[in-house]
Amino acid sequence: MYEVELFREKGFARRKCKACGRSFWSLNPEAEYCGDQPCVAYSFIGKPPASKPLSLQEAREKFLSFLERHGHRRIAKYPVVARWRDDVYLVGASIYDFQPWVTEGIIPPPANPLAISQPCVRFTDIDLVGKSGRHLTGFEMMAHHAFNSPKQHVYWNHETVEYCFKFFTEELGVNPEKVSFVEDMWSGGGNAGEDFEVVIDGIEVATLVFMHYKTVNGELKPLENMTVDTGYGLERIVWLTRGSPTIYDAIFQPAIGKLLQMAGVKPPSGELLAEISRLAGVMSARGEKGLKKLRASVAEKFGMSTEKLEASLKPLEMVYSTADFSRTLVFMLGDGVVPSNAEAGYLARLLIRKILRNLDGLGLEVPLSEILDLQLKEVSKDYPEYMEKAEAIFEMAKIEEERYRETLKRGEAIVKRLTSEVKAKGLSQLPSEALLKLYDSHGLTPDYVAQLAEKAGLKIEVPDDFYSRIAELHQEAGREEEKLPIPPEVEEAVSKLKPTRLLYYEEPDLREFEAEAVYISQGFLVLDRTAFYAEGGGQVSDVGVVKWDGGKAEVSWAYKVGNVIVHVVKDCLPPVGVKVKGVVNWDRRRSLMSHHTATHIIIGAARRLLGEHVWQHGALKEAEKARLDITHYARLSDEQVERLEELANRVVMQNIPVEVSWLPREEAEARYGFTIYQGGVVPGRRLRIVKIGDWDVEACGGTHCCSTGEVGPIKIVRTERIQDGVERIIFTAGISAVREFRRDALRLKSLSSITGSPLEDLERSVRTLLEEVKAARKEALRLRSRLARQTAQSLIAQARKVEAVRLSSCRLEEAAVEDLIAVAYEVSKLAPDLVAVMLGVREGDVRLVVVAGDEAAKAGVHAGRLASTLASKAGGSGGGKLTLGQGGSLKPELAEKALAQAEEEVKSQLKR
Repeated sequence: MYEVELFREKGFARRKCKACGRSFWSLNPEAEYCGDQPCVAYSFIGKPPASKPLSLQEAREKFLSFLERHGHRRIAKYPVVARWRDDVYLVGASIYDFQPWVTEGIIPPPANPLAISQPCVRFTDIDLVGKSGRHLTGFEMMAHHAFNSPKQHVYWNHETVEYCFKFFTEELGVNPEKVSFVEDMWSGGGNAGEDFEVVIDGIEVATLVFMHYKTVNGELKPLENMTVDTGYGLERIVWLTRGSPTIYDAIFQPAIGKLLQMAGVKPPSGELLAEISRLAGVMSARGEKGLKKLRASVAEKFGMSTEKLEASLKPLEMVYSTADFSRTLVFMLGDGVVPSNAEAGYLARLLIRKILRNLDGLGLEVPLSEILDLQLKEVSKDYPEYMEKAEAIFEMAKIEEERYRETLKRGEAIVKRLTSEVKAKGLSQLPSEALLKLYDSHGLTPDYVAQLAEKAGLKIEVPDDFYSRIAELHQEAGREEEKLPIPPEVEEAVSKLKPTRLLYYEEPDLREFEAEAVYISQGFLVLDRTAFYAEGGGQVSDVGVVKWDGGKAEVSWAYKVGNVIVHVVKDCLPPVGVKVKGVVNWDRRRSLMSHHTATHIIIGAARRLLGEHVWQHGALKEAEKARLDITHYARLSDEQVERLEELANRVVMQNIPVEVSWLPREEAEARYGFTIYQGGVVPGRRLRIVKIGDWDVEACGGTHCCSTGEVGPIKIVRTERIQDGVERIIFTAGISAVREFRRDALRLKSLSSITGSPLEDLERSVRTLLEEVKAARKEALRLRSRLARQTAQSLIAQARKVEAVRLSSCRLEEAAVEDLIAVAYEVSKLAPDLVAVMLGVREGDVRLVVVAGDEAAKAGVHAGRLASTLASKAGGSGGGKLTLGQGGSLKPELAEKALAQAEEEVKSQLKR
């Protein structure tokens, strides 16, 4: 695999690296090291090996044009949000675009061979961004891919290495002796293969992977389809051609210049920065310990203290990381990520809060949107579609910044409470797991927590890879397989049957059908064909009956096991081989069709009204109502809900045809884009596409109306926030909506009758009533306060001396616990040395409230314990704090006796 034709033709020699022991190929007769870090330092900084410096645009175009001239077709980038996959949220490499469908041979590639420059997002090294001189969270992976199958061989290792060598030497003008091909083995995502790491002057600029194995239980099994998976780092290549001190200086102008100017930061010399970048990889500077070692070495070389060096670097590191994080955010938010506390939204919020902490550290009081705009303008030069999403990006930034500031306001009290608890346990250091909890639960960054904890006298150690760890927890999508309520033995048996013929696709209006029973067991029935829709895609199952000679049974549900429909049947089952007649409950099906088609209409309306960041996050279509969960950064206003409902009903009134077709996956994606996955990833080579004119197109397996006019009226019942960044829209459609309108009318009529006001004056009448109720409550509170003060004064007047305190007790009829607490509040203000024990009786319910004034508490009385003891004596239970206790569930016949024992119990507490 490693001995390719180019090496033989050009005279490459295979050597073993003196440092790492890996084998590598080079034309340099004096090469002793592989050329990769940490074996050697960067030698291109200040001495770029390319013929001329390139910008991001120039390097990208050079690469893609070169490959086009060599028979590759250029294809457009994919979004950074991997909508076509259910195992990851974000694209981390160009090959992600073609997994699993192309790489597993399920569908053909969009071109073969192809060339692409794919924006990618990785959080693996987020803690090193800005500090190491080379790490990024967002980057473009340029690539050429070839997909080989038993039927078509495109190219393999020989051509791959030749294209790579020619690009760097002929297109970029790099001396051939500087190019090393380091042998390695790659594995990931269940696949594996040999690879070359391509290194020039110490920096890895490309990886050439020959994916032709599948990993099964730790063993490598050959794959039929062999994929050339290459990756060329666009940003690294630009850095190589420019020889800048850091990768950030090479790719983030003019953003960095603007940020430095705004913050008034004067960066250290380029020579010093270059030295840090050169040594970062050699010294394996990962984590704070590694960075400290690196900085100590650099500081010594430049004749300065490590502290002075770190102080001069910190502002610049904040600027560098802000430039990277903001560009990554533009891609994420522009491709539809809504900041939240889950999934990809969590990662977007992580970046936002890192930027905001940087701005605070730099003393910059500028809106987050202004920072994002710096990179949006740059990104839009290559990808103008992102500028069209500027309004939504800036709005999300504004909302997130407001939330962050509110978080900081709450955070001080949260951290103060936590540090008090830690110190009460005798600990001098805040546990590292507490940092993770504070960030995950409250959004408090570790550096912010550290500041507050140190003020409280606690030590704190922030893990070097804190953000990398928490990002790792949120990068992969959890794929929980839904457990069907079918016994395992039944699932196993039906999985061996022939696929069920799905009549509900062939004839959507079919209400009755004939079929043959092919399997029966434990109340489960399988037919060779069926018109009963099986639960799936958020739509509940059809129900109905099956009839046969001498029998009839109710179908209460249907499930899909693989390609077989399993009917849940009540009562008796038909014998295997018997012909049956199935009858679908059509009223229910008709309602489900309305609700499912209405779901598509509403998502189309939401994307037009709110923006393209709106994606379906979940849905449920039932017979009486439906719900649609959408991603959105703010609560829907009443005006937005009204507009949404109006847009949806306008589509209904246009009576647009609902077209259903089966398309190859690659054709559906090419024709309609990735919005076809609004309802989630749909498996299979061919997709069932449901198209409502130009309004909405989705891959969907549900049942639908033939036109939007058949949906009937759509009524949004309410909306609610089910989680951060997700709005739930509960709605009805068709006859269910008519019933909902009728119910609303009856409610209004009933209110009209109760208030004695005609419908047209109902709103005014209700407002008047509410004002009257508000005034009555205010008066009731005033009277309660006055009565409480009078009762407190009475208790004080009849109090008796019990050693160092005074004690008073009473029984109040028709008194709620709120009344007793109001009296307790007055007692504590007027008589700090008093202990008052009160029984409140209301509708047979007996409650106890005990109050101990501050002086009584200091003398040794604990109101909570006293309440617990007395309540227990009365057959109930109680407890409370030092100055206020309560008891409930008291038995009336025992309550007075317990009250009489209050003095004895108070004396007992005073003696302790």
